[in-house]
Amino acid sequence: MTVSADRATVLPPRAGLGLKPEHYDTILDARPDIGFFEVHAENYMGAGGPPHRYLEAVAALYPLSLHGVGLSIGSARDLDTGHLRRLRDLIDRYRPQSFSEHLAWSTHDTGFLNDLLPLPYTAETLSRVADHVDETQQWLGRQMLLENPSTYVLFSESTIDEVDFLTAIASRTGCGLLLDVNNVMVSAVNHRLDPVAYIDRFPVELVGEIHLAGYDETIDSVGDRLLIDAHGTAVRSDVMELYQHTLSRSGALPTLIEWDNDVPDFATLQAEAVRADILLNEAALKSRSSQAA
Repeated sequence: MTVSADRATVLPPRAGLGLKPEHYDTILDARPDIGFFEVHAENYMGAGGPPHRYLEAVAALYPLSLHGVGLSIGSARDLDTGHLRRLRDLIDRYRPQSFSEHLAWSTHDTGFLNDLLPLPYTAETLSRVADHVDETQQWLGRQMLLENPSTYVLFSESTIDEVDFLTAIASRTGCGLLLDVNNVMVSAVNHRLDPVAYIDRFPVELVGEIHLAGYDETIDSVGDRLLIDAHGTAVRSDVMELYQHTLSRSGALPTLIEWDNDVPDFATLQAEAVRADILLNEAALKSRSSQAA
């Protein structure tokens, strides 16, 4: 099923947070002013138990974004229909306002690799990814968003630029795109590329959600700067600057703060959401001013 490539998200153009078990009670007791919450689909594929009781309660109060990490859209093997069925059941149960997955692969032969691995950008892989996105959207009966990856290696056989690759997938399938600004920064630094030039070429009219996160920094074996997409710190200042530049092109869009490792208290996460909301409000104001002029 090919679906419309228009923005299909109904998430509010505000900052959201990842829903963490250690914050369930705080959220339900205080009902903080957060735009939306996002969960990883694979954490809720069981039939019941406390996680679902809490998620049902949170979803009754806030818009919900569902983010997959295990579908292996870029794999050379067929998609796992059992995984697709569980994903469909979860979406039917919660009716999230957005569903997204990664441009990556994690399955090989009969095994599953617990990581999001990169793929070469060729005509062959483009066709395969497009087929898998189409199949996923057919199973789910809705549009999905596809996320740009963070990468640490490039493939000599790649013949297509990453932005062109993602744009072509969206054009062929009608999927939307999830723009991870931290991933742009990580990949750009690791491959000595210009992150602003990447954003300037990105089809922001297809973006249904933005992700922000913190990276770790180290030095590689030849003494060069290496960034790791770690999701264990506050969003770095250079990523926030790149995000602000992104909003100058896109206008205000739903924006998730990802903090999945060394998770802090909820107040710290909420402060990160406020940082993003300030920039989102500025972008919305500029957009309204330009429309009125």
